[in-house]
Amino acid sequence: MDQKKFNRVFLLLLLAFGVFLAGSYALIYSLKPDNTHPSAQKISLDAPPGGDFTLQSPKGDVSLSDFKGKLTLVYFGYTFCPDICPTNLGNLSMAYHQLSDEQKQQLAILFISVDPERDTPERLQQYINYFDANMIGLTGSADTIAEIARRYGVVYQKIDDGKENYAVDHSAFTYVVDQQGVLREQLPHAASPTQFIDTVNRYLNP
Repeated sequence: MDQKKFNRVFLLLLLAFGVFLAGSYALIYSLKPDNTHPSAQKISLDAPPGGDFTLQSPKGDVSLSDFKGKLTLVYFGYTFCPDICPTNLGNLSMAYHQLSDEQKQQLAILFISVDPERDTPERLQQYINYFDANMIGLTGSADTIAEIARRYGVVYQKIDDGKENYAVDHSAFTYVVDQQGVLREQLPHAASPTQFIDTVNRYLNP
């Protein structure tokens, strides 16, 4: 098996394992580089620390700490994603439109690109505008995004097939950060609008 096929098979197995654990209880994992192989990843069931970060939007730098006092939902994806991202963001948008005005004012939704090579701040803004949920699109250097992803337990990898329209395999959880900036939980891929609404209600109306 050549190196590219090995990397893709490895990542798909890793993603499948992660989804299985998430369905059984509350999967939270972090990634650490393994020097024995350039694409190897170690899985830890310790809760990822999360934490503050600063990335770029069309209007300038945005930090997670800017939203202290608000419930923040963080999603990692990319604008060329054919199905996973539109499904998650579409459900989130439907939930957003069922919230009260007061709840919307207490909620922030951040979409962080795992494809900084193509996703400029301007392209991200155009993309999230389609979902009409007051989202903020964020990007940064590849190294910065990789560091943030590790702290949030995000798995992703560019599938470099030599084509301009390449894919990026990525995990698809929505991360829930409370009003104090603490990572509390993650919602599974394709969480329903009802699940999103229930989550918002738990944190905003305890």
